[in-house]
Amino acid sequence: MNFIIVIFELLRMSFLGLQKGIFYKPNGEKLAAFLESLGPIFTKFGQLLSTRTDILDFKTAKQLESLTDNCKPFEVSKFKKIVESELGDSITNIFHSFDEVPLAAASLAQVHSAKLKNGDEVVIKVLRPGIEKRVKKNLRLLKSAARIFSYLYKDSYRLKPNEVIRDYETTILKELDLKLEASNTNLTRKNFLDSDELYIPEVYWDLTTSKVMVLERIDGIPCTDIKEIERHRIDKKILAETGVMIFLNQIFRDNFFHADMHPGNIFVSKKNPENPGYIAIDCAITGSLSNDERYTLARMLQSVLKQNYKSLANLFITSEWVNPDTNKIELENTLRACCEPIFEKPLSEIEFGKLLLYLFQSTRQYGLSLQTSLVLLQKTLIHIEGMGRQIYPELDFWGLAEPYLDNWLKEQFSPLRLKEYIIENKEDILFKASEAPGIVYEALDELRSYSKTKKSNDKRMKDLELQLSNQKYIIRVIGVVIIVCVAIILIVS
Repeated sequence: MNFIIVIFELLRMSFLGLQKGIFYKPNGEKLAAFLESLGPIFTKFGQLLSTRTDILDFKTAKQLESLTDNCKPFEVSKFKKIVESELGDSITNIFHSFDEVPLAAASLAQVHSAKLKNGDEVVIKVLRPGIEKRVKKNLRLLKSAARIFSYLYKDSYRLKPNEVIRDYETTILKELDLKLEASNTNLTRKNFLDSDELYIPEVYWDLTTSKVMVLERIDGIPCTDIKEIERHRIDKKILAETGVMIFLNQIFRDNFFHADMHPGNIFVSKKNPENPGYIAIDCAITGSLSNDERYTLARMLQSVLKQNYKSLANLFITSEWVNPDTNKIELENTLRACCEPIFEKPLSEIEFGKLLLYLFQSTRQYGLSLQTSLVLLQKTLIHIEGMGRQIYPELDFWGLAEPYLDNWLKEQFSPLRLKEYIIENKEDILFKASEAPGIVYEALDELRSYSKTKKSNDKRMKDLELQLSNQKYIIRVIGVVIIVCVAIILIVS
C-alpha cells in the first residue's frame, strides 16, 4: 500500500514539475515555486537547499532564499486540546489568560501568547496535529525521489541527493521534539547568562513536553526594523559588531551555536541603547564542532584573512573537504583566482559570508564535501553578517575576526590552556594515572617475555643453521662419493 502511495505522489510531483517547467529550464525561481506548491515540508526543504552552495550554484541558492515558512494557522480548539492533553489540566487552570489569535503559524508549529497565574508573560509553542506522520510520509517520498534521481541522472553524484535528504531528515526530526529545543534553548541561555551580548528566554520546564513548550515572552525590536532601531537611538555600529562577536563566541568559546539565526528569530533588546544586545528565539536547530574541526576552521579563516592560499589549499586537502588526490598547486591557483578579485575592494566592503560561498563553489570541481555541521555554520555566518550589514553597512567583519582568531589559536597552545584541560579532566587523568603502575608492569612482563622468546628463537635459529650446514656437508660428501664411484666404473669398464 505504501509503495502505491509513493508511486502516486511521485507521479503527482512529476506532473507539478512539468507544470512549473523545472525540467526544461531549471532555475531557483521555478524550483522555489515548485517546492511551495508541494506544501510546507517541501518549503523547508527548499530553505535547506538555499544554504547548500557546495552543490548548487550561487544564483540558484540565492533564489531559493525567497521561500518563507508562513502557513495558515490551525484551529484554536485543536491547539487547546493538545495543550490540555500534554499538560494534564484545562488551559484555564494552567494560564491566567490565553490569546486565541496566534502570534505565528509555521509549517511545524504554532505559537500563542498567554499569561501565567503568577503574572509572567509567556508564549506557548505547539506542534501541528499529525505533523509527525506527515513529515515521515514526505521523507519517504523524498528518499524515493532521490534514489530515482540518482539512477536516472548520470551526474547525480555531484548533487549528492541521498546525502542532502539524510541531512534534511536529521534537521527536521530535531524540530519535532520540543523538549530537545527546550534543552538547546536552556544551554544557549547558560552560555550567555552573564553577558549583555545575547539574551535567551527562560524555559518553563514544568510546562514543557515533546509537543508543547512554554517560554518567557520577549520584548524586542525585529532586527530588520531599522527605523524602530533608530527611533530607540540604539548604537547601530556596536549592535552590528556585537552580532559578529556572538557568532565567534558561540563557535570558538562555547562550541555550541544557534544554527537558525535568520531575521525572524533575532530581535534587538531595548534595555541598553548605548551598549545594545540581541534576543534570540527558536533554538531547535543547533550545531557543534569537534576540537579538530574548530582548529581547522580557525586556521582556514585565518588563511583567508591573510590571503595565504598555499596554507588554505593544504587545509582543504588534509581536512578531507576535497578529494585526497587533488593537485595542491591547482587548488591553490583556483583559490587565488577566486579570492584575489574580491580582495581588490576595501575590507569593509567585502562580505565574508559571500566569499565563503564563492570558495565552496570554486572548489566543487575537486569533489568538495562538507559535514552537516559546517553547512549549518556557513548558513549561520551568512545570516549574521547579512543582518549586521543591514544594520550598519560599514561593518568590518575582517577587523573583528582576525584578532579574535589569532588570540584563540594562541590560547590553544598556552600553559593556561593546559592547566584548564587538567582541571576539567582531572578525574579521568587521576583514573588513568592510577592504572599507570599496572600498565608499566604489564609492559615489563611483555618485554621479559619478548626477551625470553627472542633468546629461544635465536637458539632455534642457530640450531637450524647448524642442521643446514651439516646437511650441506653430508650432501657434499655424498656428491664426492658419487663422482668417485662413477670414475671407478668408467675405469674398470
